[in-house]
Amino acid sequence: MRDSYRGLVAEFVGAGEKFVPFVLAFEHDDFNSFLCRLDECARGNGLPDGFVAHSTYWLVRDKAEVVGVSNIRHSLTEALRREGGNIGYGIRPSARHQGLGITILRESLSRATELGLTRVLVTCGKANIGSVRSILRNGGVLDSEEYLPHRGEIVQRYWIENGSRAGA
Repeated sequence: MRDSYRGLVAEFVGAGEKFVPFVLAFEHDDFNSFLCRLDECARGNGLPDGFVAHSTYWLVRDKAEVVGVSNIRHSLTEALRREGGNIGYGIRPSARHQGLGITILRESLSRATELGLTRVLVTCGKANIGSVRSILRNGGVLDSEEYLPHRGEIVQRYWIENGSRAGA
């Protein structure tokens, strides 16, 4: 899946988009080292100050194409409560508008349950209608919103009761 993953990252770069989730910015020239780093992050080893253990998953279409990446933070800090939440996810630009945001969030919520997270915080820019719809379709309930000057946008915070969402 190395080449497909690299293609996904290249699409984000080509579109001039911010890496979401943030792990897309990890160095991946040495792919085995990259995978080891993701494993270490999931164990909480070698994390920068202020970071929490986090697991990364790929949404793969037809066993051949990485179409999305999600990152699940195992716990929340005050900073993550404000912006970031428990789950961040992104869909490759060429695969958007196909319902994959709904799918990757649903699958991420299942993984979060396995990690013991029964209540999950998901945040997104208010103008990101695709993300808002994905969150709502997965049982998200709007908790609050706040203009964040460093982002230049309103960020919304949604809670999802992980065991009670539709289809769970």
